[in-house]
Amino acid sequence: MQISKRLQQLNPSATIAMTEKARELKAQGKDVISLSIGEPDFDTPDFIKQAANKAMEEGYNSYSPVPGYLDLREAICEKFKRDNDLTYSPNQIVVSTGAKHSIYNVFQTILNPGDEVIIPAPYWVSYVDMAQLAGGVSKIINTTIENDFKITPEQLEKAIGEKTKAFIFSSPCNPSGSVYTRQELEALAEVFAKHKEVIILSDEIYEHICYGQRPVSIASIESVYDQTVTINGLSKSFAMTGWRIGYLGAPEAIAKGVSKLQGQITSGTNCIAQRAAITACKANPKEIQFMVDAFSKRRDLVLKMVAEIPGFKCNEPKGAFYLFPDVSACLGKTYQGVEVKDSDDLAMYLLEKANVATVGGVSFGSPGCLRISYATSEDKLIEAFARIKAALS
Repeated sequence: MQISKRLQQLNPSATIAMTEKARELKAQGKDVISLSIGEPDFDTPDFIKQAANKAMEEGYNSYSPVPGYLDLREAICEKFKRDNDLTYSPNQIVVSTGAKHSIYNVFQTILNPGDEVIIPAPYWVSYVDMAQLAGGVSKIINTTIENDFKITPEQLEKAIGEKTKAFIFSSPCNPSGSVYTRQELEALAEVFAKHKEVIILSDEIYEHICYGQRPVSIASIESVYDQTVTINGLSKSFAMTGWRIGYLGAPEAIAKGVSKLQGQITSGTNCIAQRAAITACKANPKEIQFMVDAFSKRRDLVLKMVAEIPGFKCNEPKGAFYLFPDVSACLGKTYQGVEVKDSDDLAMYLLEKANVATVGGVSFGSPGCLRISYATSEDKLIEAFARIKAALS
């Protein structure tokens, strides 16, 4: 029995694969420290859980509207205005089963076979494969650690061609933690404004996990508002990964298309999670500042430790909860018969020799880099980096 060629060509998620490998080793009794998964190690705030309990008591147990409850979409509009200076109406909002689902829905809605999607590298592991599933062809723009893993307007202009249909990026970025400034986004917007046929997907799932400068939504730049889809959700900022709530704000035609697609695939998102999401969207971001402060402290700690590892070169992430060091100096070597050709090999070496799970940069479009999550306790981080240093010595 053969699965489809479409699925045979699909790569498994590298982050999920490494996390599952770490879980397998833990089940075998190995003392594995996982720095591979992009999941806050905090519990969902009590006030959100209480909202979910209230929804259950009030009898919310029926199918929900496909694009999401109206009062949730209104709350999302209020959140966009408050935090991002974006004006959306409820008919421009679609609630989906996570930001990942929202991105997939947009690609399926806008792409035709052969359409090009421009993606700056490093990129989140699923962008390329989701575009491919929709018939799209990825065109990668490579960046460097010296430029903080950001593209320039000149690179963008050069990449746009006759087949370009979309552009997708994240800021704060998974995996690099880079955050585009308003000035940098305005320079990119000048290029996009000359190419109105290009749809911008702005993945802003880490917007509240930021250190110092506040991230800017590119849709807040008037010249590109009508060609931008803003993607967000509650997984990272509110430690609600398992609740599976993502949402988008988009031009109405795209929002209608996404809702049409979702009506045939999943229907409306979980009703209890949606009711709790209203409370989360209405909450002052200061409610989660304790998490951001903890991540900021951990970032400073791991930056000091990674600087002590020979061969690791790192930028200073301004957001998210990852380090993405360039580990090229560690590659092309062999130890006890194990050849380390790229960072995927290095990640497997660290898992087997140091019992530390990280994720190689190949699936992020940067084979010379390694993604390390610091969404865990300081004690575990200190032990993990001691193991990494010893294994590489």
